Amino acid sequence: MPDIHSLAVFCGSRVGGDPAFASAGRIVGQGMARLGIRLVYGGGRIGMMGVVADAVLGAGGSAIGIIPRFLMDREVAHKGLQQIEVTESMHSRKTRLYEEADAFLIMPGGLGTFDEAFEVITWRQLHLHEKPILLCDVAGWARPFAALIDHAVASGFTDARVRDMVEVIAGPEAVVDRLASLKPGSGGPANRL
Repeated sequence: MPDIHSLAVFCGSRVGGDPAFASAGRIVGQGMARLGIRLVYGGGRIGMMGVVADAVLGAGGSAIGIIPRFLMDREVAHKGLQQIEVTESMHSRKTRLYEEADAFLIMPGGLGTFDEAFEVITWRQLHLHEKPILLCDVAGWARPFAALIDHAVASGFTDARVRDMVEVIAGPEAVVDRLASLKPGSGGPANRL
């Protein structure tokens, strides 16, 4: 059994243009279920979010969806979840995702994924938590993301230690292998976020 019990997965509300993205979501979701790691995510039934959730649930795993009311009202919530929590704002959603997770996984997605990812990285940089942050590279998707962090370091806008706060992993199979040995980090109180 792995040391982490729940993993927040940040990923797209679309599946993207490369079939490798959805395939990666299925592999990670099935792996999480096999390892007994609960999925903590944005609660959607669409896009990469839906693919990962369906894979976790289809393999007998558990998942909690945390979704803001305005998205619930648009009927994008996943109906098959064991637990769904409705928040009043996007920020309160991110806070709850943080509270429920032992670690974070960034998978292919767009602006919302970037927002969630950079927020937890920033919180870690500010010493608000020490939870692991993994970045799954699928078909080269994560390279520009990692390069942006490197560019911020090279330009003198952040410390080089930020590079060590995000572990870039090549492919979903390697992510599942890493989850099996990942150690949880400490989390500070959410009211400081």
